[in-house]
Amino acid sequence: MPTSSQQDNFTSYIAGVAIPPAGREIPLHDPSTGAVWATAFVSDDAVDLATTSAAKAFVSEPWASMTGYERGALLRKLGALIAANADRLGALESLANGKSHAATSAEMKATATWYDYYASALDTHDDILRTVSRTADARIVREPLGVVVAITPFNGALSLGSWKLAPALAMGNAVILKPPAEAPGSSIALAELAIAAGFPVGIVNVVIGDAIASEALATHRHVQMVSFTGSTATAKVLGAKVAAGMKRFVCEAGGKSAHIVFADGDIDGAVIAATQGAFSGSGQTCVAGSRILVQSEIYDTFVERYIASVSRIRVGHPSSPRAHIGPVANKRQYERISGFVSEAVEAGARVVLGGQKPDLGSELAGGYWVQPTVVLDVSGDMRICREEIFGPVVTVQRFESEDEAISMANGVEYGLAAGFWTRDIGRVRRVSRQLQAGTVWVNTYRAINLRVPFGGYKQSGIGRENGVEAMEEFSQIKAIVVEHGPAVDPFSN
Repeated sequence: MPTSSQQDNFTSYIAGVAIPPAGREIPLHDPSTGAVWATAFVSDDAVDLATTSAAKAFVSEPWASMTGYERGALLRKLGALIAANADRLGALESLANGKSHAATSAEMKATATWYDYYASALDTHDDILRTVSRTADARIVREPLGVVVAITPFNGALSLGSWKLAPALAMGNAVILKPPAEAPGSSIALAELAIAAGFPVGIVNVVIGDAIASEALATHRHVQMVSFTGSTATAKVLGAKVAAGMKRFVCEAGGKSAHIVFADGDIDGAVIAATQGAFSGSGQTCVAGSRILVQSEIYDTFVERYIASVSRIRVGHPSSPRAHIGPVANKRQYERISGFVSEAVEAGARVVLGGQKPDLGSELAGGYWVQPTVVLDVSGDMRICREEIFGPVVTVQRFESEDEAISMANGVEYGLAAGFWTRDIGRVRRVSRQLQAGTVWVNTYRAINLRVPFGGYKQSGIGRENGVEAMEEFSQIKAIVVEHGPAVDPFSN
């Protein structure tokens, strides 16, 4: 298990090997201490090497003629290896994003099931036969796209990367993973496990790079698709370049999810879910319920219980079994989060919990620590209520009516997720249909399941991940029409 006292070098992993260290050096900082624990190398040659490797592997044996059943067997082996190496992979994720080791190890074990799920899905992923006429039929088949680039985020390079990798491999594509340059370790380990599982050399590659590398990969002639997870601003820029090349683009972008508590809902259940839904992973999740909307009749009661619940969250080193959450991923995020809170206070908001850097001792003084923070007395036009913070900061707002709650929830540019609490079955139907979000949770929150398609409305994304629907995103349709009867000459008379 790597620690901040160990030094390591990471280079792009292409065609089954790590390329020699060369190019620009990127120091990797342990979020807990701020100390450099490793170095990543950004090589100008990596993009061409990876795309050539992937393109060659895609058309070569045995991959090109491998059946779905055979690909499924490899997926199951890879999933089993991920589960067996959950602690090591989780430690690498924690060093990249600051999540607790307990959380990342559990995340790795859950991630392993994605590969088993898509292996099972292949068992029933058959061609469709349709009758065209009395003498002709059509076979509708789904074929791989070719080389797929998966651009992954720092908060889950391996877990969220697997949302892309598992269905892409299931459909027969070759994949290039492009994690953030500051978080390459787990993706490289994943590619090594793919080789150990028996995937052909070149089918899974990793490029360490920055925005320039992402653009070069996205526009490369060997690449047929880009799947991206990250900010909306980056998605817009990158997506335009991908579309210009007539390539497929799927993205999961930003979120500013509303978590609504109606007066007739289970307040205690909502308090638990709103705590977990906002602060898991130090709030570094795209679906974080960072905007809590509470009906006036129960507002004071909810706020009192919510503050008590959030106060119990223990902040500590990711390796500590007592720590619920760790630091945020990097200095840039720390400063951005702090700026949101300071700006809100200057505009009249009131911090009732947190808002400061916790004192965790001299050894951790250089880390990127943010206390769980609850902010009241905010208005919808404040940036803290409109923009994604990506940290452990929550606002709580009051509403009067159902219509007002829906208007407030839909009043941002994002539409990734939403949740609400009620015992009224009629309200369940009304509100869930009116919320502009790709996922709506009722009487629960952040209940992500691999069988359920995931993606956003509005500025939160294009396309879907997870579920069998993801397999459609990573494939293209071919219609094969066969005429069994004699040719008919329309010009015979």
